[in-house]
Amino acid sequence: MSESTLRIGLVLPDVMGTYGDGGNALVLRQRARMRGIDAEIVSITLDDEVPDSLDVYTLGGAEDFAQRLATRHLSEHPGMQRAAERGRPVLAICAAIQVLGHWYETAAGERVDGIGMFDVTTSPGPERSIGELVTAPLLEALTQPLSGFENHRGITALGASARPLGSVRHGVGNGTSDRVEGVVQGTVIGTYMHGPLLARNPELADHLLQQATGTALAPLDLPEVEQLRRERLAAAR
Repeated sequence: MSESTLRIGLVLPDVMGTYGDGGNALVLRQRARMRGIDAEIVSITLDDEVPDSLDVYTLGGAEDFAQRLATRHLSEHPGMQRAAERGRPVLAICAAIQVLGHWYETAAGERVDGIGMFDVTTSPGPERSIGELVTAPLLEALTQPLSGFENHRGITALGASARPLGSVRHGVGNGTSDRVEGVVQGTVIGTYMHGPLLARNPELADHLLQQATGTALAPLDLPEVEQLRRERLAAAR
């Protein structure tokens, strides 16, 4: 791997890989390569320290026990946290929001400390939220609706330092009365959308790539991606 290679971190896929969220790293790599940018995925498991030298980091969903393992590992090896402090983008899906928050409460009622990258807390709701999720983006860089598949029981409350990623148009999202979804804090983005998220939302994928490379990207003409977007948005309606 050369110094000019874009390095995409796939963080703890052995415990944080529910619903194919590892596909987000694949989408980033492919969209970079289609623009002539050399890109590689760096898989970081529980056997590895988390480096602070990568260009972008992705984390997926998990169940309660796996969340605990991930939280402990990221606390002991805070390379991703150091990278985010320097402005490297991080994408956290579903349970990863909870791991990156101040604390989350398990289904058994136990409160577990997170790693504090997000000013959020998460408690279990009365029932699971399952189905298509569509939001209007609140992140200034995005103009197109975001869509994904949610399957979670968490109710995530945002603190003063965090802001929502989108406003819910269909589905549940964070489960709070203000009908918002996800969280944005600095260059760290969290969402409850599976799909994989970036396959369904290329504008967000390119936003992360632009943050990772520090350069403007030429658009890609991919009719099959637009067809997928239309189908998924229509399914929600």
